[in-house]
Amino acid sequence: MRRPRTRHLLAALLLAWLLAPEWLQIPVQGASPRDWNAQSFWFEPWGRSGTHKGIDIFARQGTPVIAPTYGLVLFRGELAVGGKVILMLGPKWRLHYFAHLNDYSALPGQPVLPGSLLGSVGDSGNARGKPAHLHYSIVTLLPYPWRWDDSTRGWKKMFYLDPNQRLRGTAVDSP
Repeated sequence: MRRPRTRHLLAALLLAWLLAPEWLQIPVQGASPRDWNAQSFWFEPWGRSGTHKGIDIFARQGTPVIAPTYGLVLFRGELAVGGKVILMLGPKWRLHYFAHLNDYSALPGQPVLPGSLLGSVGDSGNARGKPAHLHYSIVTLLPYPWRWDDSTRGWKKMFYLDPNQRLRGTAVDSP
């Protein structure tokens, strides 16, 4: 008899977690807004992707990369462009993407709290030979159609959110 109650409780906790407010901390230990270019989000032209859909936070190779919010690690692996990457599901059904890592600390399926170690800053993928940095993107699974515009691949702005605004607490487009 207690099993259905447990399932309902777990479902309610999961729903609350996914809809809860999102407070972000900078995902590179010791970094500040001086360590990235605030104008780099949606900058073009940007290589094969056409536009830069995140920010690059520069730090020394090996600097800890930490979870900016609580979440669940969905993927850890290597991609051609991103190199060593981690993908995390956070509050409000948002995916947090961390690329060019030097190494990993988190495992798929692992729940993380803000400040939990995910890996370290590196230059993997298409960042090989460039200054070490973390490419950080935020993607919402619930589209914001009012963000669509006529820029290059502007329809994708419904999904990609500007990390710079969220890390500085100036975002105004979230529901």
